Amino acid sequence: MNILIIGGGGREHTFAWKIAQSPLCNQLFVAPGNAGTAAIATNLALGVNNFDGIKAAVIEHKITLVVVGPEDPLVNGIHDFFLADGDLKHVAVIGPQKEAARLEGSKEFAKEFMQAQNIPTAQYASFTAATLAEGLTFLEGMKAPYVLKADGLAAGKGVLILEDLQEAKKQLIEMLIEEKFGAASTTVVIEEFLDGIELSCFVLTDGKNFVTLPMAKDYKRIGEGDTGLNTGGMGAISPVSFVTPAFEEKIQQRIVLPTIEGFEKRNLPFVGFVFIGLIKVGDDPYVIEYNVRMGDPETEVVLPRVKNDLVEVLLATAKGELDKITLEEDPRAAITVMLVSGGYPEAYEKGKKMKGLDHPTESILFHAGTKLAEGQVQTSGGRVLAVTSFGNKYSDALKTSYSTIKNISFDGMNYRKDLGFDL
Repeated sequence: MNILIIGGGGREHTFAWKIAQSPLCNQLFVAPGNAGTAAIATNLALGVNNFDGIKAAVIEHKITLVVVGPEDPLVNGIHDFFLADGDLKHVAVIGPQKEAARLEGSKEFAKEFMQAQNIPTAQYASFTAATLAEGLTFLEGMKAPYVLKADGLAAGKGVLILEDLQEAKKQLIEMLIEEKFGAASTTVVIEEFLDGIELSCFVLTDGKNFVTLPMAKDYKRIGEGDTGLNTGGMGAISPVSFVTPAFEEKIQQRIVLPTIEGFEKRNLPFVGFVFIGLIKVGDDPYVIEYNVRMGDPETEVVLPRVKNDLVEVLLATAKGELDKITLEEDPRAAITVMLVSGGYPEAYEKGKKMKGLDHPTESILFHAGTKLAEGQVQTSGGRVLAVTSFGNKYSDALKTSYSTIKNISFDGMNYRKDLGFDL
């Protein structure tokens, strides 16, 4: 069969790497892809929201399975677009329909869903420009730190955690009145701060049945010791050492099962991946947020640990037969280290030539922000390359990744040297 992956980052390269291993995959396409996907698939120069262009490509290349990587096209209704089109409705799409994608597209919608399903999460309230005065009063009744979340998609930048009440009030005004995050902050969710350690839970569902993928933990801050600005993710590990069988059972019973039941109860058509951002407070799991797709860079450690043929798993998902699938996990630890552009997550330059990518290595290199230009691989984003390695222990996997990184270079290259140390 011919398969199309939509997206162009590290997550999509990881999907391509895994899908290309399946004997069920005949031809593989990625839109728009990157320099890494170009080596194992055919890149198509299409934007992820160019639905008409994607339709033409699906028909031209006789594609029967589409895997949607990023959130934007899902929130914009790409799955609905396929279902409503006579030429496309036979094509299997992995990714929820628009109504279900609101779980990521609206923080307020997600919070209401959790409340309705009795899923443990931080206490919250939502405010608009019309209720700004109430929002300011609400902040006064809370304890620091103050958590402000833009309701809509803000490219991972719409969450502020502030220690000072006056600064929190100032930021709320900027978000609601001055449109700091554009339309994304028309509504702002203010919630209590939960103090604990974060982890990522990934579930694949056909809307009724589900499988839980290996747990992961990512590292968001740019600096060593989890300091500095938040990023899209500086690395990830899997499995997560503090997830005991008892804690995992709490996640399943209190969070995963009520989530899947909520899809059915609330008529949310969900065929695809659910990311559940969790925080462990004491011995209890709480939900921070939902995403309606795989996370990045967690995908780069989660999918390599799945031993099944991914195409078989995705086809079972599309057919509503996920109850027939048992996931097999590689017992080894996987760790990925993200190489980023100098200056990231603030201003950075693109177009830096990359060296050492063809050096022999035990690691797997997943391209995130790369492109082919002048016959060479060059940087094209803030997060450039994920270096994933296996080991019997985190420390062994980490050693392999850092050993690989010594042979790779580009102008301004930066990465964290302390991943996994907190465990």
